[in-house]
Amino acid sequence: MADETAVEARPHPVADADRTRRRVRSPGSLEALVAGILAVLVGRQFLGGWTGPAWLEAWGAVFVAVCVQALPFLLLGVVLSATIAAFVPAHLLERALPRNPLLAVPIAGAAGVVLPGCECASVPVAERLIARGVAPAAALAFLLSSPAVNPVVLVATAVAFRGQPELVAARFLASLATAVVMGLLWARFGRPEWLRPRVPSNGPTGWAAFRASLEHDFLHAGGFLVIGGMTAATLNVAVPRDLLKGMAGLPGVDVLALALLAVLLAVCSEADAFVAAGLSGFSPTARLAFMVVGPMVDAKLIALQAGTFGRAFAWRFSTATFAVAVTAAAVTGWWLL
Repeated sequence: MADETAVEARPHPVADADRTRRRVRSPGSLEALVAGILAVLVGRQFLGGWTGPAWLEAWGAVFVAVCVQALPFLLLGVVLSATIAAFVPAHLLERALPRNPLLAVPIAGAAGVVLPGCECASVPVAERLIARGVAPAAALAFLLSSPAVNPVVLVATAVAFRGQPELVAARFLASLATAVVMGLLWARFGRPEWLRPRVPSNGPTGWAAFRASLEHDFLHAGGFLVIGGMTAATLNVAVPRDLLKGMAGLPGVDVLALALLAVLLAVCSEADAFVAAGLSGFSPTARLAFMVVGPMVDAKLIALQAGTFGRAFAWRFSTATFAVAVTAAAVTGWWLL
């Protein structure tokens, strides 16, 4: 009886773990998104006609413009991404790709135009393709191109940079070139021991997968959008115009600076064009580098790739991708912009 009483009194490990997770849950992207929106709404409601100092008014105008313009494209992008993740079988792309990596890589890169996905979704898709026998070079080319050259991203770029079709074309060409070059480099120099994909686990399917993917992607990307909008507004207000002009006058410095900023900010590709448009003090080529590097190399992607394929792969692949993306943006910007 004593043993039975002890067993009954022992806390259930699953329930205890759930309670622990609820207690230690730290603020995430949902809180960032909600806090940013509430700050704008409450501020406008209670401050009324008070505009405050000019710098604050300028900061708020840039922040609101970035977030409001980007949200519809962000929502459309995650809806399409969730639809593909839930209802488009992976074998469709598998069957369309040749076994020869030299042929499969350009086709996989071009497939990103018609199969949009956010950065976070492209990593598990590439993992599934490799696990099912697709050449790793082709899967990695698709991983890079899908969030960078899809129609939602290109339309968002056209809206953010009205009257500048050459910048939309430059983004498409530089991003596609980066994806294809990285796929070919992996086919030539990649080693199997660097790439250790996990065995994909069975998750929800159908509408359950759609809802889970939609909620995760929108809230995750929305938080980073708020951070990106705040950063763009802060840079516009806090950084002296003379300094920006000085950086623009130093060949390559402004390009490298915004490329590194894209890695740190980790803004979703459906929204990064509006953040780049807000960085008006930088040259067009530098803003192009921001949009080319961001969907392919950023802080969250490096962590996700490390957890999926291993740290040895993530650091090598991310470093090489950053170098190729910056080079492609610089060359394309010199050519078209």
